[in-house]
Amino acid sequence: MKAKDLQKLSVEELNKALTESRQELFNLRFKHATAQLENTSEIPAARRNVARIMTVLKQKGA
Repeated sequence: MKAKDLQKLSVEELNKALTESRQELFNLRFKHATAQLENTSEIPAARRNVARIMTVLKQKGA
């Protein structure tokens, strides 16, 4: 998601998105460790997504 899209969400929705993004990152790391991940560039993209959500949460003061 883009930062502008995230800024439109409420704090509850952002927390839910953060949980989902962290779970996705965990799954990607697990697949990478078991050599099942084909596109390894998904890991940094997922990390950036988590950071983006956390940044918007901090900006909202939550």
